[in-house]
Amino acid sequence: MKITRKEVEHVAHLARLEIKEEDKEKFTEQLSAILTYVEKLNELDTKEVEPTSHVLPIENVFKEDVAGESISTDRALENSPEKEQNHFKVPKIVD
Repeated sequence: MKITRKEVEHVAHLARLEIKEEDKEKFTEQLSAILTYVEKLNELDTKEVEPTSHVLPIENVFKEDVAGESISTDRALENSPEKEQNHFKVPKIVD
């Protein structure tokens, strides 16, 4: 599939990318090559292939969410470099 320079400019505009003039031709060629390869992949018979989201069979393993004993405020603040009342004191980063 051939992609045009105008289409590259349109995609760049949608993605809010600024592309230099000398790069537009290079991207046109590269994107055309990618789309040509994808078209070739469409020729494969995938009727017997089960759709997947990952190439390996991965399963999330979660442990039971059980409420447990928590540490006290004093223990949590024990190693804090600075604290104020019952809170961690951190430098202000937003003006």
